[in-house]
Amino acid sequence: MTIKPLIDYFEKFLPLNEEEKSIVENIFKERTIKRKQFILQEGDVCVYNTFVVEGCLKMFMVDFNGKEHNLQFAVENWWIGDIGSFHSEEASKLYIEALENSTILQIKKEDQLKLFVDYPKFNRIFRVFTENALVSTQRRVLQNISSTAEERYLDFLKRHPYFFNRISNVQIASYLGVTPEFLSAIRKKIAKS
Repeated sequence: MTIKPLIDYFEKFLPLNEEEKSIVENIFKERTIKRKQFILQEGDVCVYNTFVVEGCLKMFMVDFNGKEHNLQFAVENWWIGDIGSFHSEEASKLYIEALENSTILQIKKEDQLKLFVDYPKFNRIFRVFTENALVSTQRRVLQNISSTAEERYLDFLKRHPYFFNRISNVQIASYLGVTPEFLSAIRKKIAKS
């Protein structure tokens, strides 16, 4: 099982003892996902919190016109999941799809809650990265209401340079809330200056 990247991730926050490492190895389930395979579809309950060991996934919604709106990308050492559905156990309005062949580690809600109770260190770790995700979401919302598309694109480039060889311009445009043609015009303008 490919558990080492997850152990390393947790240890960036707090060191784990052998028992804690062992429980992580036992409680997380490894899956191999093929490109274009879904791990969540609209109408399903999100029953897993997912850690990406290798590969790239996207989380998106589809509007009434059939247009995709990307909410999140996740690459190595990132988490992905519909947190609302995961915690409420209500049907999701989102999809999570692999953009590349991927290896993931998943934990069920009841196992995660048990982990928090039996090993409080994980409660602290999950709280910190949930807070970090909230800060990131807040930054994105503020940016969407106060920045131009060009400013959003430049910020995306600066914060996530590793996405550009892995995610198509169509996917990036959807994430930024612009058309692919508009993104192309922005990129041409930036290249000229």
